[in-house]
Amino acid sequence: MWVTSIVRTVEGTPSDPFQGDRPVLEAVNDFILQLAGQPWVYAVIGALGALDAFIPPLPSESAIVALAALGEAGGVNLWLLGIVGAVGALLGDTAAYLIGRRLGTNRFAWQRKPRVAKALSWAGSELERRGGLLIFTARYIPVGRIAVMMTAGATGMRARRFLTYAAIGCAAWSGWSVLVGALAGRLLGDNPLLAAGVGIAIALSIGLLIDQVAASSRRPKQQQPQRISVAAAGRQTEDR
Repeated sequence: MWVTSIVRTVEGTPSDPFQGDRPVLEAVNDFILQLAGQPWVYAVIGALGALDAFIPPLPSESAIVALAALGEAGGVNLWLLGIVGAVGALLGDTAAYLIGRRLGTNRFAWQRKPRVAKALSWAGSELERRGGLLIFTARYIPVGRIAVMMTAGATGMRARRFLTYAAIGCAAWSGWSVLVGALAGRLLGDNPLLAAGVGIAIALSIGLLIDQVAASSRRPKQQQPQRISVAAAGRQTEDR
C-alpha cells in the first residue's frame, strides 16, 4: 500500500499507476526512477528504518537496496542514503530500548502473544550470554529486533553500551544494504527493476541465512545434556 500511495503522490493522479498502454515493467521502472529523484525520499527511508523496529513487515531494507541499485543514474546519493538509513534504524532501536526500560516486556497484550513472548524470552536469555553480538545481529532475525531492543532496556543494560552496539549494528546494516543494491545496479544497470529485485533477493537471503545460523546455534545447546547423559549411561553399563 505504501508503494501505491507514493506513486499517486509522485504522479499526481488517483488512478492505477500501471494503467494505459505502457508495459507494466516500464511503468514500475518509471516509478522507481521518480521515487529516487524526489528530495523527500531520504525522509521516507529514515522513517521506514525507525518504524521497522515496531512494524517488521515495513520494507526498510528493501527500499534501501532498491534505491541503491539505481545509484547516481537515478539521482540517489549513496552516502546520504546509507547515513539516513543508519540514523533512522538507530532512532527505532533507541525508542524500543527506552520503551522496554520504562514499561517492561509484558505490560501490553501484544507482548503476551505466543510468538512475541517466545521471542522476548529468547532475547532475555541470549542477552545475558552475548548481548553485544545479539544487538548487532537482531535486525536480521524476524521479530528479533524489537524483542532484543525492548529486552535490553527492560533488563537494565547500560545505555552507553547499548547505543555503542546498536550504532555499529545500524551502520553495518545500512551500509551492507547500500552495497548489495549498488553491486546489483552496477551489474544490471540497464534494468533498474531487475537490479532492485536481485539486490532485494540477495539481502533477504542473507537475512534468512543469519536467522538459520542463529536457530541452529541454539539447538545443540538444548540437545547436548541429553547426549552426554546417554553416553555416560553407556559407559556405566560397560563398566559393570
